[in-house]
Formats: sequence, C-alpha cells, structure tokens
Amino acid sequence: MLAAIADLPPYQQERVVCSIAAAVRYQLPANLMLAVAEQENGRPGQWVRHANGAVDVGPMQFSTGYLRELERYGITPEDVVARGCYPYTLAAWRLARHIRYDKGELWTRAANYHSRTPHFNAIYRGHITRKAVKWADWLDAHFTTITWTAR
Repeated sequence: MLAAIADLPPYQQERVVCSIAAAVRYQLPANLMLAVAEQENGRPGQWVRHANGAVDVGPMQFSTGYLRELERYGITPEDVVARGCYPYTLAAWRLARHIRYDKGELWTRAANYHSRTPHFNAIYRGHITRKAVKWADWLDAHFTTITWTAR
C-alpha cells in the first residue's frame, strides 16, 4: 500500500491518503471520494475566482457560498484551505450528507457536491463516474480487501 502511494506525484499523495481516510470515516466508497477530489483538483491555500464571481477554495474547492454554512460550525476559510486531511474530512462530511439526504440516484446525489442545477450536475456526474472507475481499478490493483465473517 505505501509503495503505491509513494509512487504517486507528491501533490497527489496527500489527496489520496486523506481521501481514503475521509471515505472510511464517513462510510463512503473510497473510489467516489477519490474521484471527487481529483475532479476538484484544488491545492492547499488555493482561491479560484470564476467569471460568475464565485470563488472556490482549498484542496476540495469549497465555494465561498458554502463557507457561510460552515461558519455556523465554527469552521473558517483558513480551515478549508489548510494543508492536511481536514479539508478532505469536511468534503467527505458534505458528500455523505448529499448521498444520504438528497433525492436521485447515487451519482446525481454525489454530483450535488458541485451543483444541483441539472445541466451542471450531469456534466460533473460524467466526470466523477469516469474517474471513479479509474480509482476503483487503482484501489483493486494496490490494496487487498479482506472480508471477515463471524462464525
């Protein structure tokens, strides 16, 4: 496992380790979390301004509109743009809420991470479903899954 992660480019190592840990914590498929993290493709400290005036921040590209919701929990923009696993944990929490509470099939709910607008959701859904297949193959090639049964 460690060799598989060490073989990745340095900027991806934190993304992979933190995405897997966050997926486990929130009982999400690891390939789905990795797909969203890859699609967002942010970096610690990053602030990206879009033509429509929206700003996305940090490794998981939280929109500034969503940052207002996080403020209710005492979470600051500095927390969201930080290095380390905390931004991925926040993203997994958000993704898990979409999957558990939103309507629609799994991929539509997961794509709500990006947008609930049907057109933008469909585009994002296409991106993350392709990436999720790639990550599932990568995980299968680099990790052993053990299933325990009680006797």
